[in-house]
Amino acid sequence: MQPAGSQADRTVTPAEAAAPGPATEGDGPVWHTLSAQQVLQAQQVDGQRGLSAAEVASRAQRFGLNKFAEAKTESRWRAFVRQYADPMQIVLLVAGIVSLYPVKELETGLVLILLTLFNAVLGLRQEGKAAAAVAALQKMMIVKARVTRGGELEQIPAEQLVPGDVVSIEAGDIIPADGRLLQAATLEVAESALTGESLPVSKGTDPVAEAGTPLGDRTDMVYMNTNVTRGSGAFVVTATGMATEVGHISGLLQAEEAAKTPLTRQLDRLTNQILWIAGVALVISVALNLARGDTFTTVFTAAIAFAVGALPENLPAVVTTILAYGTQALAKAGAIMKRMQSTETLGSTSAINSDKTGTLTLNQMTAVAMAVVGRRYAIEGRGYATEGQITRVAGQAEIPLDQFLMPMVLASDAVLTDGELIGDPTEGALVALAAKGGVDAASTRQAYPRIAELPFDAAYKLMATFHRMTDESGTPVVRCFVKGAPDQLLARAATVFDADADAGAVPADGDFKQRYLAENQRLGEQGLRVLATARKDFDPAAFDPGGDLLPLVDGLEMLALVGIVDPPRPTAKASITTAKAAGIRVRMITGDHAVTASAIAGQLGIDGKVITGAEFASMSDAEAQGAIDDVGVIARVTPEDKVRLVDMLKKRGQIVAMTGDGVNDAPALKKADIGIAMGITGTEVTKEAAVMILTDDNFSTIVKAVELGRGLYDNLVKYIRFQMGCLFGFIISFLGASIFNIAGGVPFLPLQTLWINFTTLLFQAIGLGYGQPATGLMDRKPRQPDQPILPRALMMWLIIVGLIMGVGTLGVISWAEQAHTRPIAHAMGVVTFSLYALFFSIATKDERRTVFSLDTFSDKTFNICTGVSVLTLILSTVLGPFQDFLEMTALDVQQWLICTAVALSIIVASEIRKAIRRRRATGAAPAGPPVPSPTADAS
Repeated sequence: MQPAGSQADRTVTPAEAAAPGPATEGDGPVWHTLSAQQVLQAQQVDGQRGLSAAEVASRAQRFGLNKFAEAKTESRWRAFVRQYADPMQIVLLVAGIVSLYPVKELETGLVLILLTLFNAVLGLRQEGKAAAAVAALQKMMIVKARVTRGGELEQIPAEQLVPGDVVSIEAGDIIPADGRLLQAATLEVAESALTGESLPVSKGTDPVAEAGTPLGDRTDMVYMNTNVTRGSGAFVVTATGMATEVGHISGLLQAEEAAKTPLTRQLDRLTNQILWIAGVALVISVALNLARGDTFTTVFTAAIAFAVGALPENLPAVVTTILAYGTQALAKAGAIMKRMQSTETLGSTSAINSDKTGTLTLNQMTAVAMAVVGRRYAIEGRGYATEGQITRVAGQAEIPLDQFLMPMVLASDAVLTDGELIGDPTEGALVALAAKGGVDAASTRQAYPRIAELPFDAAYKLMATFHRMTDESGTPVVRCFVKGAPDQLLARAATVFDADADAGAVPADGDFKQRYLAENQRLGEQGLRVLATARKDFDPAAFDPGGDLLPLVDGLEMLALVGIVDPPRPTAKASITTAKAAGIRVRMITGDHAVTASAIAGQLGIDGKVITGAEFASMSDAEAQGAIDDVGVIARVTPEDKVRLVDMLKKRGQIVAMTGDGVNDAPALKKADIGIAMGITGTEVTKEAAVMILTDDNFSTIVKAVELGRGLYDNLVKYIRFQMGCLFGFIISFLGASIFNIAGGVPFLPLQTLWINFTTLLFQAIGLGYGQPATGLMDRKPRQPDQPILPRALMMWLIIVGLIMGVGTLGVISWAEQAHTRPIAHAMGVVTFSLYALFFSIATKDERRTVFSLDTFSDKTFNICTGVSVLTLILSTVLGPFQDFLEMTALDVQQWLICTAVALSIIVASEIRKAIRRRRATGAAPAGPPVPSPTADAS
């Protein structure tokens, strides 16, 4: 395939067009100037049967996979060197080198340099995990293509397409390769991504004469990565991968830098603030130590220890890692998050607008009732199995059902094979119903091939197909079979087929319409989705298959009403109850009739009144804002209604999740805070617009994802609270030691500081970040997304925590230095600060629940981390090699008790604060509503 205009001066002869061999990546036919038959000849493919398996294998070897060339990856050594661009890496590296010479602290210098290597390797490992996670998600979001090969319709990954493949497309698909159209039924394609044209382009099969016609005007061609917005069609692939039009420009596209999430930006600001505070404190500490006449070695040693303890170099990286871990956990639960910032937003969801079909229900459509004039039938069986009978009311005369069942297979594209469905679920139910009545879909479609089609469209809510056959008198006709919404077909009806009438067709008068609407309501009130069928005959000589077909679908002869049930998912009701308890309002948004929607909503426990899309649209914005709180179901909605609803809820400050599967849902999904596409039934366009994809199409997965999102954020906040409290503790300890000349201005030696950081602080951070979230998260109201991760009141508490830790640790060091020796003072300081950190991690694990609860140690991950922290702390004081390396000394029982008693002061302070907060919450909260989230609490 050549770029637009590249072959403007080239004329194509019929001989060239029919030249054997598939198109090459170099010069080849100008596809848009050729007829469909010429293209098939050039590609050496049968338009009905497609390529054979052997030919597919040959072309796959010749042309390769249908994907773009991957960008050049950064070499490992460059990625490793890049890790040293971080300011904290530079500080640690310089400190390590200076420690080696001129300070000549060999152990300290080597440890600091090894620490930079560890950080670099860890950074590379995190990047590798992130890349692997992205690759795994991409595999879960593979674009599928429906292709005819060897006479069979298959669904394959789009990257397996080869030139010459015959591909079927319909509204909602993403075009998987460049191709020349063979069929087009009211086909429209949005090509703005390629041509910049804002409106969808109407497509056809007539060749375009000029070779140099711009891309946007090649109406017989479709191009990779554009979207089908309406209609259906089929095309033969002319170019794949880098040979496509979008492939030509893919090399010019720059990779988009990963945007920082709101949480990461908050942490960057917080880290910078701490860096300034720590930097100023460090300068003051160094100045005081120099003013006392300390040697350069002593001052530099103190500065290294201060920098290692007080600078939060890993805070943003660790938080990003926890978020990535959470995103992978969501994917395992069936919710693929396409953007990390959406993982943060997920826990704040306060409104879920859910589709009914396939999300709240099983999407295993089964026809259970059929009504024709004067008769009602019940249908046995379940799902897409063709076993079962069509039973009638006893005493009624038996009549042939073929005329009622034929539209169900001819005006449908679904294929059933051993109870498995390929195609639309509703069509699957109709095909199964016809099979139970003795009508075989495959042979019937072969006997009456489709010569024209009006695809389903939300604007007119019906589908029509046209077939050559003979009528009841033997006269050749083009018969139109129609299926669609009962009210839409009734509005287009002129007659109704009556099996008991001699003429067959009788006028669709007022009495019939009244009985028809009553039957439609009766079925709908049972929670059934009701579909109508109809037909109309045309003179073959006057019928134009390429003309505008919609105006012809009028003056219809009504045939049957079919009641289809899609039972609620067994888990949906419990999930809706959970969502209510979490302060999340669930609304059902459906295209079904109000009576049908009301029946299903009642079974699921969705509160609120039922209104129609027309009623919603007729309300002014002010009226709708006033009424929306009382609305639980909106039936017969249009795409515009969905967008308006999302916009309205967002203006009220709600965080809105919106589900969808059809191409018309894409605008609402883009508008929502959390657009949720269905992974099984969703169109490719919808998946592209969404930020979350459900791999099982299950509503319960949404609620589970919200719960996981809340738990993820809760763990993040716990980790950050813990880290910030300990950072303030380090700053107070070092600054206080310099001001009051405690232990020569050095409360912990550099290696001791590193030991605290990489044992107690690290293990407790892992326990908090990767452990169980706090209990009762789904009993709290949603967190506001703009809520600071550390509100002012919480920051003040963490400063108080730092003061308690710093003052307590310095008190122990000062006492031990006077009562014993400086090495013992340093050892007791390390033990006291480590115990402070350990006790603080236990206290901050749940901001409301007292630590004197059996649930405090119910988290296995946290318990293991705490045990390892205690073990490493003990080993540092009793094991000879650790004592020598860390310049620690053994402590007796009395000294351990003193350290423990002082460190327990953080538990006392924390319990007092929790008691005050619980009392405030009890006094402020009225009975009934969910408890506010601790992270949103100001105190």
